[in-house]
Amino acid sequence: MANAKSTAPKKRPTPEKRDKINRARAARNKATRSALKTALKKAFVGGKDREAVIRFAIKRVDQACAKGLLHKNNAARKKSQLMKLLNKAA
Repeated sequence: MANAKSTAPKKRPTPEKRDKINRARAARNKATRSALKTALKKAFVGGKDREAVIRFAIKRVDQACAKGLLHKNNAARKKSQLMKLLNKAA
């Protein structure tokens, strides 16, 4: 049989390992999501150096989208709202 290797069953990680990996990913996602929410709140409230705060929030939105925390259309909508604020502030 030429394809004997491909028919062998694949080894799957144990449930304990999957649980450990899932917990680590959840913690990482929670931190990124929290940082995104904080950046958005600061951008919409305003304050000192508003332009830099808005640009930082846009950066956080891009990072969250790249990590899969935001759908690309959701990220585009948030960036559009932030750019409106930026243009109004300038």
